[in-house]
Amino acid sequence: MKIKNIFTHLILILICIISLIPFLWLLSTALKGRSENIFAYPPIFIPQDFTLDNFKEVLKLVPIIKYVINSFIVAASTVILNVILSALAAYPLARMEFKGKKTAFFAILATIMVPFQTIMLPIYIITLKLHLVDSYSTFAGFLGMIMPFAVNAFGIFLLRQAFLTIPKEIEESAVIDGCNSFQIFFKLLLPMIKPSVALLAIFTFIGSWGEFLWPSIVLTNEKLYTLPVGINNLSSAFSSDYRLVAAGSIISIVPIVIFFLALQKYFISGTTEGAVKG
Repeated sequence: MKIKNIFTHLILILICIISLIPFLWLLSTALKGRSENIFAYPPIFIPQDFTLDNFKEVLKLVPIIKYVINSFIVAASTVILNVILSALAAYPLARMEFKGKKTAFFAILATIMVPFQTIMLPIYIITLKLHLVDSYSTFAGFLGMIMPFAVNAFGIFLLRQAFLTIPKEIEESAVIDGCNSFQIFFKLLLPMIKPSVALLAIFTFIGSWGEFLWPSIVLTNEKLYTLPVGINNLSSAFSSDYRLVAAGSIISIVPIVIFFLALQKYFISGTTEGAVKG
């Protein structure tokens, strides 16, 4: 049994190393100086001419800090709305009985199979009709990027499954103590599914932070560019200098890593908390 475990761990370590190679190559490219050939064969991962000038040059030539702030505003707002709206939708689907409950739940689940690209045109038309584009105001521009992703079926499903793991006796005790539905939801049940909420927050943050297609469609004002759109412009402006592109990409990855590390203690428990038969 021990030999089997060792073999399993070795396979997992190998997969992790293979997964990290693109990131290590990106970091290596960003840290290489002008005198070093980044396309040398065989590849050299450890920079011979180590420098941080590429990061300084990116910060000087491109308003990447502004892009980071814009991305953070969009991602944080999307996370907050997703958690609140998904929890409010999941609670009655898990804890209440009403006519059409299963139909509503399966209808919500069915939307997972619809790719965003297929509904992008009607959403764009609605966004224009509601004046949620940056040509009207900065606030409208941010809303136009946030609202289409404010809630999704995955979040509702994840939190519903988490609510189902909580024994009904706890809720019944709260009712006896005089708590109403909102008190039970906010003060009792929601704190008990923290791992699933954190897991939803992680997935939502990563998805929103890396979203490129929708912001590139609705944004015309460069001051509101998010990081993916800004990095794309960076690669266009400096297509012959991959060191700067790599440095900009590394800067864009750092906030995601920090956010994940801050919530990592909830990650594993969050993935297993909702593993109940629905």
